[in-house]
Amino acid sequence: MLIELNGERYELPDGQSVADLLQRLDLAGRRLAVELNRDIVPRSQHAHTLLSEGDKVEVVHAIGGG
Repeated sequence: MLIELNGERYELPDGQSVADLLQRLDLAGRRLAVELNRDIVPRSQHAHTLLSEGDKVEVVHAIGGG
């Protein structure tokens, strides 16, 4: 299936979750925020939130500062 990831087309197998996508991107376990179709997906829901054809996903890295 095709999704839009940070403004770019991205292809991945059907039935993938947000957690699966993060694993593919080697981002699992990192501090970040995921937005799916303009809604924030809580970290606790990454494994249970399935992606669909045409979804728009934004992944933003959390950066600490002082």
